[in-house]
Amino acid sequence: MLTAAQIRAARALLGWSQPALAKASGVSLPTIVRMESPVGPGRSSAANVDAVRRALETAGVIFLDGDDGPGVRLKPNP
Repeated sequence: MLTAAQIRAARALLGWSQPALAKASGVSLPTIVRMESPVGPGRSSAANVDAVRRALETAGVIFLDGDDGPGVRLKPNP
């Protein structure tokens, strides 16, 4: 499950603003703001969460769900 912290961290790695993520994902800015708040993405539709995940992954983010907890990193440059 994608977390609010992962979304914020992924945006930071990319240097994206919330409006930039909204544009790239096709999800409204208020929804992005809510997904990054303590409410988290759990109250958003599965389609919106998937759209945000896909936009960030397309831009080079890898989401981690390891034993140490959730995290993010960028794909290595070839």
